[in-house]
Parts: sequence; structure tokens; C-alpha cells
Amino acid sequence: MHILEKTGIEPTIKANDLTEEQVNEIRKVIDAEFKVEGELRSEVSMNIKRLMDLGCYRGLRHRKGLPCHGQRTSTNARTRKGPKRAAVKKKK
Repeated sequence: MHILEKTGIEPTIKANDLTEEQVNEIRKVIDAEFKVEGELRSEVSMNIKRLMDLGCYRGLRHRKGLPCHGQRTSTNARTRKGPKRAAVKKKK
């Protein structure tokens, strides 16, 4: 809504019905006011790096590759921990 107000485009118009000029106006507003693509990725990675340098709890979890937001890890958390590793059996 904020972007459409800036450009003066009616919010009820469908995306298919937008003219090329209107699409370009929306692009200009997004480029001017929001961080997108590489700029956004670099900011997020810098924030994570800052947490890791501080040595706070969230930074340590990032360093170890574990979930940072309080989820359980005894089961689940496979996305963050990677595929399950089988226990190595000793020969007798």
C-alpha cells in the first residue's frame, strides 16, 4: 500500500492491468526506499557476523550451526543440523 500511495496507482488494479510506465514507477520506488537482492543479503550476513563476534548466545548458535530461536534439538532441527549421521560401531 505504501508503494502504491507513493506512485499514485490505485490499489485495486490487478497486476496484469498495469502499464509499463506504472511498473517502472513501482520499481523506482522500491529501489529508492527498500533494500533488495545483494544489499539485503549483505546486511543480514553482517548482522549474523556481528552476533558471532560479540559471542552472545545467538552468535554461538550460529557458529555451531544450531537453531537460534529456542527450538528443541534432541529431535527435529534436521534442516539446521544436516542429515542424520549413523553411530559408528566398534569391532569386537
